[in-house]
Amino acid sequence: MPKNKIQFQKGLSLIEFFKLYGTETQCHEALFRLRWPMGFECPQCGFNHFSRIATRHLYQCKRCHYQTSVTSRTIFASTKLPLTIWFLAIYLITQSKSGISSLSLSRKLGISANAALRMKHKLQQVMKEQDDSRPLWGIIQLDDAYWGGRKRDGSRGRGASGKTPFLAAVATNLKGRPIYMRFSRVKGFTTQEIMSWSVKHLDPLSLVVSDGLGCFNGVESIGCGHEAIITTGVAAEETRRHFKWVNTMIGNVKKAVHGTYHAVSHRHLPRYLAEFCYRFNRRFRLEQMIEQLAWAAVRTKPIPQHTLKLAEDWW
Repeated sequence: MPKNKIQFQKGLSLIEFFKLYGTETQCHEALFRLRWPMGFECPQCGFNHFSRIATRHLYQCKRCHYQTSVTSRTIFASTKLPLTIWFLAIYLITQSKSGISSLSLSRKLGISANAALRMKHKLQQVMKEQDDSRPLWGIIQLDDAYWGGRKRDGSRGRGASGKTPFLAAVATNLKGRPIYMRFSRVKGFTTQEIMSWSVKHLDPLSLVVSDGLGCFNGVESIGCGHEAIITTGVAAEETRRHFKWVNTMIGNVKKAVHGTYHAVSHRHLPRYLAEFCYRFNRRFRLEQMIEQLAWAAVRTKPIPQHTLKLAEDWW
């Protein structure tokens, strides 16, 4: 049986990583290139000529004299950690299939657990914003799922207390192979909520395949084709194959999150789900994922600590 080319791809070894990003200068130059691929551009006036203040790693615009750095106005803003630590964190997070806990990250990086947790949440937010900016398209398997839930309170299933609802969507190609996935926490499974989610996460030309849950008709509001397949009754086993990949992804993510983190705050669940989606969506080129995340990080606005602790607007 031939090896799976995606599963057995080479990736980027630690030795190769340190050759590329082993020093502070290399990381600084990499961020400069990723932030200004066409050359320096003043974030204040757009002028492209600058003077360098080497002792402070600053760049001063020759027109408006505004001073900036490669980390200002980015996710790295005001960091006290060396860039080598940030790049190593990006490597460890992107190259691990099942993720890495903040405690394990702190031990590997030699920083405090709190610093590792802040760093991880910031990078997860970068992943989330990056994926959320790209709507899913094609043939999309859509299903409802829940995370957590209190036990021994007399309620089970959808009625169990403490459960966090989220939507699982997997886009497949014409051969039925999974290409992208998107896991999004929602308020609940209502038509209005599905309509709001569809506007943000679906391309109007997509075909959505869902089970018989009535709220999924909401995807039709943006023009998506929609096929509802009842997965109960005599033909249940046959019809479940239409949801093979979305069910597989739900199971894989739940197992990975439980295995790596053991417990995840419901408030920050969207970031953890986004982390797994981000890696899955870019699994075809493991060695490129480090620069891809660093590129996105320098285009993500700073997140102060008080904002990092907050949940999404509606929660």
